[in-house]
Amino acid sequence: MLGLVENPSLPHSMPRTAAFFDLDKTVIAKSSTLTFSKSFYQGGLINRRAVLRTAYAQFVFLVGGADHDQMERMREYLSALCRGWNVQQVKEIVAETLHDLIDPIIYDEAASLIEEHHTAGRDVVIVSTSGAEVVEPIGELLGADRVVATRMVVGEDGCFTGEVEYYAYGPTKAEAVQELAKSEGYDLSRCYAYSDSATDVPMLEAVGHPHAVNPDRALRREAIAREWPILDFHRPVRLKQRLPALSAPSRPALVAAAAVGAAAATAGLVWYASRRRPTVG
Repeated sequence: MLGLVENPSLPHSMPRTAAFFDLDKTVIAKSSTLTFSKSFYQGGLINRRAVLRTAYAQFVFLVGGADHDQMERMREYLSALCRGWNVQQVKEIVAETLHDLIDPIIYDEAASLIEEHHTAGRDVVIVSTSGAEVVEPIGELLGADRVVATRMVVGEDGCFTGEVEYYAYGPTKAEAVQELAKSEGYDLSRCYAYSDSATDVPMLEAVGHPHAVNPDRALRREAIAREWPILDFHRPVRLKQRLPALSAPSRPALVAAAAVGAAAATAGLVWYASRRRPTVG
């Protein structure tokens, strides 16, 4: 557990606060997992047919959403897909292609919010259902202070077994936020949260300042009913163009889960997998 770190620019007695961000369609314009599919193909982890599936699923993800049952089917599908993948190889592929793939799809509005929260003395925490092999490097790129992500079981051979050890989804995200609040001294009534999906309502409910970002239909209805602010992010920007504004050093990332990105839950892929029996070869 990391010790509490007080921001020297704030009065010592003032409670610490944080801003919790979902990742896909909230901070970046696409699915973090599916964005790496071509790189995983070039690295020999998936075949051409799987690449075509994920390309189609990316399109579906951008125009739709997923309910709980679809997310569960997707989790099962992706867990099976990554079985046998070498963890180190996945990390290397993500590291080699991170800037080319992620830089162009970060929302300018999200980058500005991250900057504003840091300026205000708040920690920035990425809380994503995607796996940490993808989420943790993206969080570092964004200057996030902490990361919460899905964790897969790794065998003695250094490969993923296909089993999910920790699934950062739905109520589990809210629990992670509450645990961080206890360990880091956050006053949740003064904290912020941002998400595009109705599955993140528990996380949004956990803070005093919830925001719906590019919300799916279910979350939009919920936000209107609860009078939560609704934000429209639509301007992707290359993060390196904003590096001077986002170059403040972040605290060491607290990774609540260390999982393969391709085993992460992504709405589009489960939508596809729920309609076709996947063939992986």
